[in-house]
Amino acid sequence: MQNNGPRRLLKFSYIFCLICLLGCRDNPASKVENKGATVPVEESNASADQEANTTGTILFFGDSLTAGLGLDPNLAFPGLLQQRLDSLGYSYGVINAGLSGETTASGKNRLGWVLNQPLDVFVLELGANDGLRGIPLAETRKNLKAMITQVRAKYPDVVIVLAGMQLPPNMGPEYTDEFRKMFPEIAESEDVLLIPFLLKDVGGIPELNQEDGIHPTEAGHKIVADNVWAVLRKAIQGPERKAS
Repeated sequence: MQNNGPRRLLKFSYIFCLICLLGCRDNPASKVENKGATVPVEESNASADQEANTTGTILFFGDSLTAGLGLDPNLAFPGLLQQRLDSLGYSYGVINAGLSGETTASGKNRLGWVLNQPLDVFVLELGANDGLRGIPLAETRKNLKAMITQVRAKYPDVVIVLAGMQLPPNMGPEYTDEFRKMFPEIAESEDVLLIPFLLKDVGGIPELNQEDGIHPTEAGHKIVADNVWAVLRKAIQGPERKAS
């Protein structure tokens, strides 16, 4: 993200692609990933047998970044985090409920559908598509807070993690700045954990993104997984949650 000439052109390409591609749905059928298997969301409540070997559930709810557009779902950051949890001996099952093109409004409408089993940790990764479409931030803020409230109403003991996002500068300095500040403000007011910037050290770096310039490569998702893990490890419980 340094240098001017070609780097500035790269940023413009990144911005343009981000607006075009994050705003598009790649598949109307939502998928979730649980312990390495990808199944339709509507079937995820039939996973009692799959959950027999886990004592906790982490649900990632977001857009194409969470879904891992362009990659095998196991290579997206939720799948990578499942591998990390397993390797560290934590008996948590990860559910990937990402859907490309999701906005906070559509996410709010879909949320009840995926809250079909007990959760221990809920990771909310939405808002980027709102910002890229110029949706009033008051509406985005209201929707994010409503989702947090809905999750807590269903599962009072759940730990909620909010993924912060940032916008390219072409959206205007005031809007961009307010958008960036919105996530830490919500995290503070709603008492949830915050990932400061999901795409830290990935966004705008060509070798870490696919040909579209926005969706992380496998290597990019590994960095995103590190960004998430830095906060997620605070949300999961200690030895009592480890597999025996």
